[in-house]
Amino acid sequence: MTGLDKIVHQILKEAEDAARRCAEEAQEEAHNIRTVAREQATKIQEEGLKTSKIEVDNYKERKTSAIDLYRRTAILQAKQEVIEDVLQKAYDKFCKVSEVEYFENLEKMLNKFVLAREGEIYFSSKDLARMPKEFVESVAKVAKAKGGTLEIAKETREMAGGFILVYGGVEENCSFQALFDVNRARLQDQVYKILFSCN
Repeated sequence: MTGLDKIVHQILKEAEDAARRCAEEAQEEAHNIRTVAREQATKIQEEGLKTSKIEVDNYKERKTSAIDLYRRTAILQAKQEVIEDVLQKAYDKFCKVSEVEYFENLEKMLNKFVLAREGEIYFSSKDLARMPKEFVESVAKVAKAKGGTLEIAKETREMAGGFILVYGGVEENCSFQALFDVNRARLQDQVYKILFSCN
């Protein structure tokens, strides 16, 4: 055996010895931990047996209260998820109506939000591309009836539906998402009453 082989053999032997010692120490430590854990468990059990009836009753009461709180929280969370689901489905349905109904809805919104001023109105690229001639005429007619004018902007805005009015550089976001967001609390209350109020 060469000198190098002897050195390598010696290093390997020392490593094996060190690994064996580590394993033995780990087993001994695990045994000690189990012994201490058993002793503590026995002690806890003995102390538990000594606990008075009042302490047990208090514990049960706290546990019952915690369970009730958890139950009420879970029910509230489930109700909120149902309400959000209903609102999302209503929003999706509102956005996916027929083209005729869609532009009728926009006209109703125009009657509500147009001001007696000169302004511009912005639509999504999708709405601008499919906009009926009658609706273009309605925009001018509604603005005139309110005492103002509205020019349909060639530039488009990113939105799922609705429009944006601009008067003197001030924007009024009348997109469906903005209107849903503004009215979210009121809509949530209405959905809650419909779904969960007992009459």
